[in-house]
Amino acid sequence: MSVARRASSAARRSLLTATAAGTLLGALWFVPSANATQDEPAIHDRTTGTATDTTADEPRELADTGSPNTTPYIVGGTAMLGVGAAFVAYSIRREHEDLGPVGGA
Repeated sequence: MSVARRASSAARRSLLTATAAGTLLGALWFVPSANATQDEPAIHDRTTGTATDTTADEPRELADTGSPNTTPYIVGGTAMLGVGAAFVAYSIRREHEDLGPVGGA
């Protein structure tokens, strides 16, 4: 194997490693980080009930805000998938260019 081909292979490996790392970091960017747990006791456990508080014996829950908006995750995931596919296509094209025509012409 020639020196040029080995250098090309090493550069391609570095490019693929950087691409994989960048794709992973890009995908992790879209992981939700909201903390929706209730760490402290409910409010009515810390305060005394009032005359208007008719549900003093029932524990308070977190508000149900409906379904989460998943649009940013879908758009980001699709974009990352497109970037990854573009890098694969580019890598395959470069590999075919480096090999030259079949038959050594």
